[in-house]
Amino acid sequence: MSKRLQDLATPLTQMRRTIEKYAARPFESLSGGQRFWLGFAILCLLTTVLIHNPFWRTVAEQYQEGDIARESIISPADISATDAEETEKIRQSAREGVQPTFTFESKRSEEAVQSFRSAWENLARKKEVADANANLKGNSNARPEAQENWTGAGGAAVGKVFAARKFSQNELDSVTRVLRENADGSIYGDQDKQYFQSEIVLNDRQKPNQQSIVKMPESNMTALSEARSKLGEGLRKIRSLSEKEVEAFDAALAPLVQPSVVFDGAATENARQAIEKNVSPVMVSLKRGQTVVREGDTITPSALSQIAAIRSYSDSTRRLNRFFGLLILVSALFWVAWKFIEQHGNVSRITLSAEKTFALFGFIVLAQTLLMAVFFRLAEFTAAQNVKAPLNDPTLWAFALPFAFASLLMTLLADRRTALFTGFFLALIAGLLAPKSLEFALYAAITSAVAVYGIGRYRSRSSVTTAGVLVGLASAATTVALIGYTQQPFILNTVALAICCGLMSGLITAAVTAVFLPLCETAFGILTDVKLLELSNADLPVLGQLALRAPGTNQHSHAVGQLAEEACRVVGANGLLARIGALYHDIGKSAAPEHFIENQHGKNPHDRLKPAQSAKILVSHVTYGIKLGREMGLPPRIIDFIPQHHGTRTLHYFLKKAQAEARDDEVISENDFRYPGPKPQFKESAIMMIADSCEAAARSLSEPTPENIRYIVTKIIDAIMADDQLDECDLTLRELTQIREAMIRSLVAIYHSRVDYPGYVPPNSIRTLIASAEKDSENRAMLYDNPADIPISKGGEVEDEAIDRSQQPEKAEAQTV
Repeated sequence: MSKRLQDLATPLTQMRRTIEKYAARPFESLSGGQRFWLGFAILCLLTTVLIHNPFWRTVAEQYQEGDIARESIISPADISATDAEETEKIRQSAREGVQPTFTFESKRSEEAVQSFRSAWENLARKKEVADANANLKGNSNARPEAQENWTGAGGAAVGKVFAARKFSQNELDSVTRVLRENADGSIYGDQDKQYFQSEIVLNDRQKPNQQSIVKMPESNMTALSEARSKLGEGLRKIRSLSEKEVEAFDAALAPLVQPSVVFDGAATENARQAIEKNVSPVMVSLKRGQTVVREGDTITPSALSQIAAIRSYSDSTRRLNRFFGLLILVSALFWVAWKFIEQHGNVSRITLSAEKTFALFGFIVLAQTLLMAVFFRLAEFTAAQNVKAPLNDPTLWAFALPFAFASLLMTLLADRRTALFTGFFLALIAGLLAPKSLEFALYAAITSAVAVYGIGRYRSRSSVTTAGVLVGLASAATTVALIGYTQQPFILNTVALAICCGLMSGLITAAVTAVFLPLCETAFGILTDVKLLELSNADLPVLGQLALRAPGTNQHSHAVGQLAEEACRVVGANGLLARIGALYHDIGKSAAPEHFIENQHGKNPHDRLKPAQSAKILVSHVTYGIKLGREMGLPPRIIDFIPQHHGTRTLHYFLKKAQAEARDDEVISENDFRYPGPKPQFKESAIMMIADSCEAAARSLSEPTPENIRYIVTKIIDAIMADDQLDECDLTLRELTQIREAMIRSLVAIYHSRVDYPGYVPPNSIRTLIASAEKDSENRAMLYDNPADIPISKGGEVEDEAIDRSQQPEKAEAQTV
């Protein structure tokens, strides 16, 4: 059974315990107040960073020339700034005006001729040597070996052609002339054509200080490809050369024709940099309060420059000033929030202390601020991707933000007053974040109010969806109202987009709330109605085991829950919390169920035990119940019902019995017969204490008439008060009176007498069933004709287990149902 119960501890509960364990270590040396104010400072700092991070570049409204201004733009101070964009345009224009520089090599043709002659002469010498060697050996076939001695372009194939015969001097002069004519002049490389402009600067390498301006260079110069083509045509005009020889000379001479005009990239760039440095920056001057552009005006190039100057000023010189100013404002707002929660919050301080409520408030504010910062940027990005109105308006897209998320979540987790304050608080934060502060502050405040008052009791998860629908409808109506307030025309596309975004806001609010709700429930230990209803599931192992092993206790728990819920209702306490707490308040009895009166069948095990042993068994159901509740991951508030419904009362009758049986020299300690406590700390646990005793006493009455019930209820409440068990909770005397009357009404309704029908004789089967029920009731517990005989201790607790029924046969025989 223990293993099955341990499996019930949810991963979220385990995660929360782990986080609390390790997160508390660095702050163990700090006092509670120091930890609070440290957390307060961190909260203020994080919120300020989310609103305005001085190290991030802000995404300001982007305009282009011809756009319509969506808001008026005013200079925040005297600004004198460089118009970087305009200055760059002028510099770029100056760079483009610089003429490209080329270098002229005047000796290219002579170098080509000399290279050809050198290779040819070398070939001729080798050829003569080869001829001489061939003659000496008498082998004429050795001459073609001279082909290997050709050192010019074209390789062995060209050398073979040149070695095939002896060329005349006229032929060589003609070839040289053609080479000189086509290698001479201004030849540029085809790859340098891209740098030509209408004019270029030409530097003669032979005359470094001489520059010339060449106009229309492309028409006055020859491309390299064209020069080489003309070389081939010139060679074909030498009639004595065969086609094969022409091709060989073309292959050998074409590589010698090189560009004489070469683009000088370094000299061109130096000239451009020099002219760029001489360009003076364009300045923009603005006065404090000067209106740059009004809402609805057309953006001009001059306005763009001024807007850029304001943006540059805001991003550089005053970002830290704005951050620290904002930090002070945010800190002041959080201080006001703390004072409100501390003094005016309506949350039960037992359920959620002021410090814990403020921690929840801070967490929700951080989450909402982060969502707003992200969604505002997302709205700007979405608008930037569209060029047509109204899709290019970020204001309309921003209506989809879940502004009501924080107030809705606070409503479900705390109370409406704190939730409404949270909504208005975040409306101010939205005003600090939004491009149109007033409109979005109003929008956030209205939708938050609808979220607070548009949801009823949170008894099912679908309540969040219902609230989301209401928020969506209210948001859609508010967007239309804001369009009218800002004097924008009611264009179908604009209104339709605004309504769609408003409805989307409601859906996103519900979705985000559904995600954060269980996280906050677990992290802050908050019991919502839905969480309580989930704990009432009879299929849960611990409740199933209780019903199986201790059916009387299970029935008693349900009856106590009904009494406590009705009493809570009349005094404004949480009746559902009391009813669920009643289901678990006696789970510790499942360890030894037969030792408790409601589970006994005739015999009382305590008759055979010493009083101290009986007291230890009875008290242990509290400690075991606490252990069991922690193992199965019950919320702390539910576990609190287990010890507090007994308080610090003593087992009076067992104590007296032990004192009577003790020897003269034996000392009986009262602490051995006292429950460990603590006393009830909140209304619901105090009402549970009263209901637990009243239900047990009423069950012991043989005749539960209204008079008898009133007697025992009054006696129990008076005994509990006399024992000071209610000193630590906030119940008033007026509320105790209301609780007493509610208990009496409920018990009278439960134990009302049955009507006897004259002349009706039930069949034998029914008479047998009634007799069996009466016998079973007699076996289970003792019934008392006189309510004054019920063993109610000085602390108001019924101690039936202390009565030795074996010593009272006459009374047992007289008991009836």
